[in-house]
Amino acid sequence: MGWTNGLEPVLKCAMDKLSVMNAFCRIVERGSFSRAAEDLGVSAALLSREVKLLEESLGTTLLTRTTRSMSLTDHGRLFYDEARDIVEAVARVEDGIRASASAVSGPLKVGCSNAFGEAIVAPMLPGFLSAYPDVRVTLALDERVVDVVEEGIDLTLRVGAVLQDSSLIARKIGSFRQRLFASSAYLEAFGVPQSPADINGHRIAGFLLADHLLEWTLSGPDGTETVNVDPGLRISNSVVLAKIIASGYGIGSLPSFISDTAEAAGELVRVLPEHELPPRDIYAVTASRLGMDARVLAFVEHLRRALST
Repeated sequence: MGWTNGLEPVLKCAMDKLSVMNAFCRIVERGSFSRAAEDLGVSAALLSREVKLLEESLGTTLLTRTTRSMSLTDHGRLFYDEARDIVEAVARVEDGIRASASAVSGPLKVGCSNAFGEAIVAPMLPGFLSAYPDVRVTLALDERVVDVVEEGIDLTLRVGAVLQDSSLIARKIGSFRQRLFASSAYLEAFGVPQSPADINGHRIAGFLLADHLLEWTLSGPDGTETVNVDPGLRISNSVVLAKIIASGYGIGSLPSFISDTAEAAGELVRVLPEHELPPRDIYAVTASRLGMDARVLAFVEHLRRALST
């Protein structure tokens, strides 16, 4: 039996006892089983049964009841006073946690790849921190798929979101295109490919961690064509890969969040401009559905806007 499975009966028992305490306090305060049942949205018969089971478990009578009146015994008064303090203390804790969870403040640790962090996350951070000055962001850049729980990461940003851990929750927040590029100097020296088949024989620079490192599936006006490639240079960072391609090494595929600025500046030239690789989705990953607290939600919303521009 796992630790969490072993804990579940204990938690359920504690919740049941708290529920009975709350019900008992409501009965006493309302002076009636029927009025308390109406407040709690249950039947008076259920409350009566719960109080009877409570009395049996304690081995004493808590309430004396007649057809016209109800009163506390000495043990009942003691139980009510203690139970009321416990219920109120739990309510204060819950209110405090809800207020904290709804406040956009406190530490926020975000994990992503070096390239995505440099190209997308870093530029949007000043605006996010200006809007939410009480948040303290730690940006953990790593090409590895890290264990978000072990690393204490509140939010990790992934492409493709292949989740080995079923407890993780991935939410799509955007997508990007993947296209082929080279420098103008390279194309002038080695020729401009006119079809996917023409890529064979060209120098190729590849993204080491891509699932298309050795095979490019290109969609174009005449359908889809697959080209096998053997990159002579393989790099694990898309920003560095873009610089290598722009320097004139050869042809490579780049994500649009890396290539758009360099293409607009004339540093990169589209190769086979009517063809591109399948688009990829970007996901916000948290350790659980409850991981999307106010800080994470605010950060993800800022990131959505950055991806849409």
